[in-house]
Amino acid sequence: MTRRRTKSGLNRLIATCLLVIASITSASAIAATEQKWPYADTITIETRHDFATLVTRVQAAVKESGLFVVTRASASVGAARREISIPGNMVLGVFRNDFAVRMLDASVPAGIEAPLRFYLYENTDGTSSLTYRTPSSVFAPYNSEALSTLAAELDEMFAAIATAANR
Repeated sequence: MTRRRTKSGLNRLIATCLLVIASITSASAIAATEQKWPYADTITIETRHDFATLVTRVQAAVKESGLFVVTRASASVGAARREISIPGNMVLGVFRNDFAVRMLDASVPAGIEAPLRFYLYENTDGTSSLTYRTPSSVFAPYNSEALSTLAAELDEMFAAIATAANR
């Protein structure tokens, strides 16, 4: 009888441990799906501006900063050409040639990261949001002091652009 009780107690202990492990695993999976952005140092600013206004304001802030919008991509514009309406969104690639030269001098493989991007998107309430990854986090994997110096300059510029666009 003692052996049976011990075995039954051990089975309950194992079952409890498995239940705890399953609940921890489920909680981790839920937390991972609730994370809004997959990369560290991703900044999102929820603005009061409608989408078209935010696009105009970001483009003006980029120009004011001395950087340039060098690429534009928009699923909503492409969808509209197909007579499909989706909420406004746009990716603006932003950089400047002297930064590109410095970046490539520091790390040729880092060239895949340029231009750095702002993502603008329309929210369901008619406002829009602005998201970007900090340049220092984008360039961190390349382990280059010169690239880190460049990224720190760009961090300040990107923060200033975002702030100006949100005014």
